[in-house]
Amino acid sequence: MSKALDEKLKTLPRSPGVYFHKSKSGEVIYVGKAAILKNRVRQYFQSSRNFDPKTVALVSEIYDTEWVETESEIDALFLESEMVKRYMPRYNVLLRDDKSQLFVRIDIKSEWPHVTFTRNPDDDGAEYFGPFYNGYALKKAIRYLRPIYPYLTKAPIKQTSRLDEDLGLSPKQSDGSDAYKQNLRKLMSYIKGNRVTLMNELEQAMKRAAAEQDFEEAARLRNKLHAMRELKRRVMFGDREFLDISKDRALNDLQTLFGFNKPLVRIEGYDISHQGGVNVVASMVVFTNGVSDRAEYRKFKTKQDKNDDVGNMKETLLRRFSEKNVKSWGKPSLVVIDGGTGQLTAALTAIEERDIMVPVISVAKREEEMIIHKTRSNITPEQIDKIRSLQIPGVGVFEKNEFIYINLHIGQQNAGSHSRNLGTGTTPSPYSDVVKLIQRIRDESHRFAVSYHTVLKRAKQTSSVLDEIPGIGPVTRKALLRKFGSVKGITNASLPELSAAIGAKKAQLLMGYLKKS
Repeated sequence: MSKALDEKLKTLPRSPGVYFHKSKSGEVIYVGKAAILKNRVRQYFQSSRNFDPKTVALVSEIYDTEWVETESEIDALFLESEMVKRYMPRYNVLLRDDKSQLFVRIDIKSEWPHVTFTRNPDDDGAEYFGPFYNGYALKKAIRYLRPIYPYLTKAPIKQTSRLDEDLGLSPKQSDGSDAYKQNLRKLMSYIKGNRVTLMNELEQAMKRAAAEQDFEEAARLRNKLHAMRELKRRVMFGDREFLDISKDRALNDLQTLFGFNKPLVRIEGYDISHQGGVNVVASMVVFTNGVSDRAEYRKFKTKQDKNDDVGNMKETLLRRFSEKNVKSWGKPSLVVIDGGTGQLTAALTAIEERDIMVPVISVAKREEEMIIHKTRSNITPEQIDKIRSLQIPGVGVFEKNEFIYINLHIGQQNAGSHSRNLGTGTTPSPYSDVVKLIQRIRDESHRFAVSYHTVLKRAKQTSSVLDEIPGIGPVTRKALLRKFGSVKGITNASLPELSAAIGAKKAQLLMGYLKKS
């Protein structure tokens, strides 16, 4: 350990947070979380400890360490998982296993919603919070919140035990589902980070109840308030699991590179997914303060199925920046398009038709280059000139027609060469953090688009044939699929088997149609 690093480690705080171990080249090689940063980080440099081979190899490469303080352990929990996704450090092999991530699921649209955990979020209308990589800590935090905001863990069954209700862990069904949903929305608000607001509301409600001499209600609210304050000494949810912009090097470097005057609070990423022009969908992912904000994600089903990524991108951006959606979702600080010049031009045309001033760039898959339009990307002419003349080691710039291509992770020998064959080089780029952030946004928009396309494709595969048969309604289709498992199973079934499932008349109708097809 160098003398400079030793002096730096002496300033470690005794608060929870996330730390970043870096190699001599500046590469992030490990991201970890800590309940007490001072204790956890210094453990790596205690020679008396018995390390496993992986940790020994890691410590031998550590040249520098940085950290970000958080308000609680749960903040660190989420931030760690997001930073691992962004940087994909070589030594985070355990956290890179997608099977380990966990989401909180709340089916708020059900009559009696319940709170569960899942590793595979679906497009089912439920609210999902996550992902989290430490399932034990996450479940512990949700359990601490249950006495404050009672919730169900499964759909209620009539004439079941009321023990959880008596203990204050489940809602009173006698109060009705509307009252329960109102309480559950407060739990969701707490998870989203509105802890201070909710505590103030509780305190005000308690004082009102006391003034009205409703001392039983005042005592109940007082107990909730005390329980909430107790969470500060335990695992708790903080003010949303977002990184402080001022401490995010990637956001600062991206803002400097393009000369943006305001912080990049909200970045939106877009991608198109389809199979030969069938089931065409688009995704909108949102990164707030550099961290994915899944609650803000949106998906679009194009009005026409066509194999036209450029046209589909234009339609998506036109719909995104409609007056209604701008009022509801606000405007982003930056738009990132997954694609080349065609998709970028389509997006620019759409926002120009909507008369919206938003910076727009795209990321080309093949060359991993950021692309901007010289005059239409809503980047100032002065900054365009600065980008043209970049002579920074590890940065390459290439111009063609109306576009500027920027490669931020090339070697020094290629920097500023204005050659399309930018190569890989040996000198790390000073903008490598920007690359990781942009790639993370691009990859997430692609993943979200593909997941929605897959849902539609599966639904069509299982129901399209039956949908075309007159006289076979939704209830009958559901009964057939439950009985025979698939359309193929229905096709292979005999007439007696079909008759037993849906009746002789409908079975005859179905059999006749299947023979024709």
